[in-house]
Amino acid sequence: MKILINNGHGIQTKGKRSPDGTLLEYAYTRELARQIVKILQYRGYDSELLVPEDDDIPLSERVRRINEICLTYEPSCPAPTGHHDVILISLHINAAGDGTKWMNATGWSCYTCKGQTESDRLADCLYKAAEQILKNQVIRTDYARDGDPDWEENFYILRKTPCAAVLSENYFMDNKSDLKYLQNQTGKQAIIDTHVEGIEEWIESKKR
Repeated sequence: MKILINNGHGIQTKGKRSPDGTLLEYAYTRELARQIVKILQYRGYDSELLVPEDDDIPLSERVRRINEICLTYEPSCPAPTGHHDVILISLHINAAGDGTKWMNATGWSCYTCKGQTESDRLADCLYKAAEQILKNQVIRTDYARDGDPDWEENFYILRKTPCAAVLSENYFMDNKSDLKYLQNQTGKQAIIDTHVEGIEEWIESKKR
C-alpha cells in the first residue's frame, strides 16, 4: 500500500493567499502534507510526498508521477476503476473570492471525480473522521447530488489517475473565522488528524 500526499500549488502561484497575506496556500499545505506523511510513516505506512519541491509543479507532471507509482503496483489497472494499492490525497485551502477581500463562505469539504469509484469510499472515511475530529466546525456536504457527502468535480488530478483519489478543501483562507482556525495550532492539528484517521479508516475497511 502506497499513500501519496499532494500539496496544492507552488511558491509561484499567484493569488493563493489570505487577504491579509498571513497564510500562503502553497506553504500551509506543504506543512500539512509533511506532518501527515510523518505520522503515517511513524505508524508503519508507506507514505510519501508527491511534490517535495516548493515550485508549482504542473498537474500533468503530478499525474505522471502518480501513474508511474501505480504502474509499479498493478500494471494492468486502468483509470478510473480504483487502484487497490495506491491512494492519493490532494490538500488545498479554499477561497470564495480572488484573495483581495474577506468573504463569508466557510467549512471543510472533500471532492472526488464524477461517478461512483473507490474514491467515494475514501472520501466517506475522511468525512467520518472529520465529523469526529473537526468538532464545532462547519463540514460542507453534498448528499443531494448522489447520496454521499463528497462533492464531485472533474478535477484533472482526480480524473487522470487510476488510484482512489480525493481532494480536500481545508476551510476558507478568505474567511476571518476559518483563517483563525487554520492558524491556531489546535485547528491545524485537527486537520492533520482528520486526514490521518480517515486514511487509516479506509485501510482498515479494506480488511473487513
